Amino acid sequence: MINTLIKKIEQLEAPLVVGLDPMLNFIPEPILQRAYREKGENLDGAASAIWEFNKGIIDAVYDLIPAVKPQIAMYEQFGLEGLRVYKQTIDYCKEKGLVVIGDVKRGDIGSTSAAYATGHLGKVTIGDEDYRGFDEDFITVNPYLGSDGILPFIDVCKQEKKGLFILVKTSNPSSGEFQNQLIGDRPLYELVGQKVAEWGELHMGDSYSYIGAVVGATYPEVGKALRKIMPKTYLLVPGYGAQGGKAEDLADYFNKDGLGVIVNSSRGIIAAYKQKGYEKFGPQDYADASRQAVINMREDIKKAWLKTR
Repeated sequence: MINTLIKKIEQLEAPLVVGLDPMLNFIPEPILQRAYREKGENLDGAASAIWEFNKGIIDAVYDLIPAVKPQIAMYEQFGLEGLRVYKQTIDYCKEKGLVVIGDVKRGDIGSTSAAYATGHLGKVTIGDEDYRGFDEDFITVNPYLGSDGILPFIDVCKQEKKGLFILVKTSNPSSGEFQNQLIGDRPLYELVGQKVAEWGELHMGDSYSYIGAVVGATYPEVGKALRKIMPKTYLLVPGYGAQGGKAEDLADYFNKDGLGVIVNSSRGIIAAYKQKGYEKFGPQDYADASRQAVINMREDIKKAWLKTR
């Protein structure tokens, strides 16, 4: 699947991923009210509105982007109804030819990690039949429990030719409370990055590993250092736009082949119609605003990307 993702990035000249992280206050009022009339002002109604909202955005941008990244928490908050929409969104994105990165940030050990991996990336056998749960192409994973927590995920990834993005240096302001702590003379994030590179050798694609890393756009010097530590690792880069990450800071995240990075934007795309510069679209054309925001992001990211090619 990493080879597929890279091929799509190159074909579209778009090293970017749209985060499908819907919140009710992102959804235009007409969509909400229609869903509430049909399903009730309840969890089912909210989930129905999210599905209509997601579908509109996917239909508007799927031809511009290689991948999407739904954040499962935004669906879980609506219970089983929300999780059904999470799965419905994954399936619809795949129908549109998109690579799906499930932002689930799972992490445990042994059989529990194996069960998470099976539910999100693999299949379970019941009787004589195999069934797939959520069936994402990649998922995000927390490495805090060490190899005991990661290797069961890699085992399933090998079987399914799927992949992971492991948290290394996240974009949030307090990430340094743990990730920047020195172990000897090196920050913890460097040691985690080194381990991700080692895990990556266990499951290689043509030129990059199926085992990627999450490295935030908000710390460009860290990104530069981690790129050297993880030369064969694809970096999933959150923090662009709304969190303050800038395209010009990302040049050192890319490898000399112009690859190795996929940059995420969530609310900057899906809630674009609410933002300055997109007012002309209004709630009724929210999906068109999202399309324009993707085009603008693609052109912005290209400034950094083309420096490496």
